[in-house]
Amino acid sequence: MTTVDEKLLKPYNPKNTEERIYKLWEDSGFFNPDVCVEKGVTQKDAKPFSIVLPPPNVTGNLHTGHALMLVIQDIMVRYARMQGKKTLWLPGTDHAAIATQSKVEKLLEKEGIKKNDLGRAEFLKRVEKFAQDSHDTIVNQCKKMGASLDWSREAFTLDEKRNLAVKTAFKQMYDDGLIYRGNRMVNWDPKGQTVISDDEIVYEERKSKFYTFKYGPFNISTVRPETKFGDKYVVMHPDDKRYEKYKDGEQFELEWINGKITATIIKDKNIDMEFGTGVMTITPWHSSVDFEIAEKHKLDKEQIIDKYGKLLPIAGEFAGMKIADAREKIADKLKAKGLLVSIDENYVNRVATAERTGGMIEPQIMLQWFIDVNKKIPSRGNKSLKELMLEPVRESKIKIIPNYFEKVYFNWIENLHDWCISRQIWYGHRIPVWYKGKEIFVGMEEPDGEGWVQDEDTLDTWFSSGLWTFSTLGWPDATKDLKTYHPTTVLETGHDILFFWIARMILMSQYLLGEVPFENVYLHGMVRTADGKKMSKSLGEKAIDPLSIIAKYGNDALRMSMVVGNTPGNDLKLNENDIRGYGKFTNKIWNASRFVFEQTKGLDATNLPSLDEEDLISQKELENLLKEVSKEMDEFRFSIVAEKLYHYFWHTFADIIIERSKEKILKNNNAKEIQSAKALLYTQLTTLLKALHPFMPFVTEEIWSMMPIENKNLLMVEKWPFDSAQDKPDDNH
Repeated sequence: MTTVDEKLLKPYNPKNTEERIYKLWEDSGFFNPDVCVEKGVTQKDAKPFSIVLPPPNVTGNLHTGHALMLVIQDIMVRYARMQGKKTLWLPGTDHAAIATQSKVEKLLEKEGIKKNDLGRAEFLKRVEKFAQDSHDTIVNQCKKMGASLDWSREAFTLDEKRNLAVKTAFKQMYDDGLIYRGNRMVNWDPKGQTVISDDEIVYEERKSKFYTFKYGPFNISTVRPETKFGDKYVVMHPDDKRYEKYKDGEQFELEWINGKITATIIKDKNIDMEFGTGVMTITPWHSSVDFEIAEKHKLDKEQIIDKYGKLLPIAGEFAGMKIADAREKIADKLKAKGLLVSIDENYVNRVATAERTGGMIEPQIMLQWFIDVNKKIPSRGNKSLKELMLEPVRESKIKIIPNYFEKVYFNWIENLHDWCISRQIWYGHRIPVWYKGKEIFVGMEEPDGEGWVQDEDTLDTWFSSGLWTFSTLGWPDATKDLKTYHPTTVLETGHDILFFWIARMILMSQYLLGEVPFENVYLHGMVRTADGKKMSKSLGEKAIDPLSIIAKYGNDALRMSMVVGNTPGNDLKLNENDIRGYGKFTNKIWNASRFVFEQTKGLDATNLPSLDEEDLISQKELENLLKEVSKEMDEFRFSIVAEKLYHYFWHTFADIIIERSKEKILKNNNAKEIQSAKALLYTQLTTLLKALHPFMPFVTEEIWSMMPIENKNLLMVEKWPFDSAQDKPDDNH
């Protein structure tokens, strides 16, 4: 028999509910698919659904971008679990080597300590303590967001199991000739004293002086005269009519910064005839574009700037000077020689800076470890890593949502260069290579014998996170989890890391396992303020802190505001008015449920009365809605589903069905119509609680706990109210 719980007689209070409900979920064990099978809520032969959490960096608190990620993934996971699938959402955190080390170094600076004062071992203890504290904060915040993650399987990109996976992958790639050590162009951060990847660069538009100098018979333009000391090649397009009288390989003498030099003419089709004068000198040691030209034409390369951003002896009187101090002085010297043609004071160019340190990037040729993306691999059908990355997207083995990112992906992979994987920092996976004189050993552990010294460098963070979908499932061991849950069903993350992480996971999984890491990629956009600004801590009070919002309006309100109107690949404008509005919707569900409980007192939920013709039409309308939204859930169209359910509950169930039931129950003497109205109220509420649960799990679970159903489970493992396989509504009674 239905009764009204005393809690329903008071206004809904998220603060008093959410922590208790999450503990209920956690204690049930149902976040773990093995427990679901053991307790009979999931069939042993059920279809698996798996997703790995993109591991947040252990550098601090979660922000709105993380909150959005958690909301969308939790919707996917709760839906799959209610469909009866063997559902695994695997959590973990990323050591984020450069970012984490940089944070700790800044904290030490406040104490007047440098990392070298502590030494490697002691410094790493400090970093590990910081990372652990940050990890604990992140886990707590994930729980506050209601994320139904299987905490029993939690992983860390720098733990022992992941270290084994990293060393195994490195050794296999080295043995296959894919990993090599060589001198190539890299992004060097003089401030952080390490190589960084392309994705760790922030380009800033800055006003610079654009100098044009006389270089023999030509005019050349540059914003960096300090790099020009070693320039002895002048390059032009072979089809440029202005310079057709000059022959490829022709040499000429000219006066330059520190005296006379001999220059050589190079013709190359990669030169932009429209830029500047159509002629450029090249600095192969300090420009990736110039390096490629030098490699192609087998030209000399000479270093001008050292790793601290100072000029080397080739700069003559300017040797030892910092770039910023030397630039004007060099330009003045060229002017005194009559070689300065003009200066554009208002030139705006894109300057590469290091994301973590803010230092100006200095491209350098350095001896580093690289992964060859073009080498053919016999064990993989004689395909290169680049081909292994392109193939599954081209053949639709991996579906990218929205699909217009596929074109962007192809373009990036087709132009991919060898990947530099070594970093000059202490925190991270140490490169498993040892040296003794000219001998080199690559292996899982230090070789026997004395005199071996391990490589000082650590691996790029993306190397370990590239293994994430399968290292978390037990690889390199052939575990039951790996067999059951890999390839994962979907990867959900921001579109800004399509290349930096997603592409690397495809590379690693295709090469090491011979299969894709995931079948679908769902790319969400960036969270912005109501006026379109990027949400960041620098916005101060205008920034929306997810935990503060939860404390104010409740988790369900924040979740709905993050999903309604949020389509894949597009940025989301989040404002407090929307969140406040969904807070009112949460109360609407609560109040409507109270009315249903009050009006259905005494109703036998195990033997519901038949519906009259009018109520049957209403029930059919809900069943049609469920058919629609189930299809849309399968297609990852969560925004549309959330909006439809919101409108149905508020404008159909609350405004029409409840109001009509008042007429029937309170003002009618027809017993059949009264019973029909009660049965419809009960049936629709139970159905809508299930349908809304993935989106608003806390309020729906709390109301469900009061439902008069014998032997009921938690709502999180109740059956989804429409069986898309059978194309019919499930029995709600």
